[in-house]
Amino acid sequence: MKAIADTGFIVAYGIRDDYHHKWALDTAKKLNDPALTCEAVLAEAAFHLQSTAYVLSLVTSGMLAVDFDLAANIDAVADLAARYADRRPDLADLCLIRMSELNPKHVIITVDESDFRVYRRNKREAIPILTPPRRH
Repeated sequence: MKAIADTGFIVAYGIRDDYHHKWALDTAKKLNDPALTCEAVLAEAAFHLQSTAYVLSLVTSGMLAVDFDLAANIDAVADLAARYADRRPDLADLCLIRMSELNPKHVIITVDESDFRVYRRNKREAIPILTPPRRH
């Protein structure tokens, strides 16, 4: 599976007693290549996990790969920010939408199903996402 990693996936992977930990471990095993991500996601994950070292170890071990240049994509990300202003998206989500446009064969691994079901890449395309099973 080719994927783009969101914060919730990384956090669930890193916290053993997280409700989605087993799902995150199982999902990580399905990756053919490192999951792509961006600096904004890494910063959020480091904050939530309270460990920059751990998050960076996921990059150096090859589970994740930083593959986004915000400076080169600033206009597209700013357009997305304006389009979704009513949802108040964070920078990480905007970067992931743009990454999905740039990597159309990749699925976004996220626990944030509600927002990523609304966001669209290329203005009208649904973004392929992989989320944990819904709680009953």
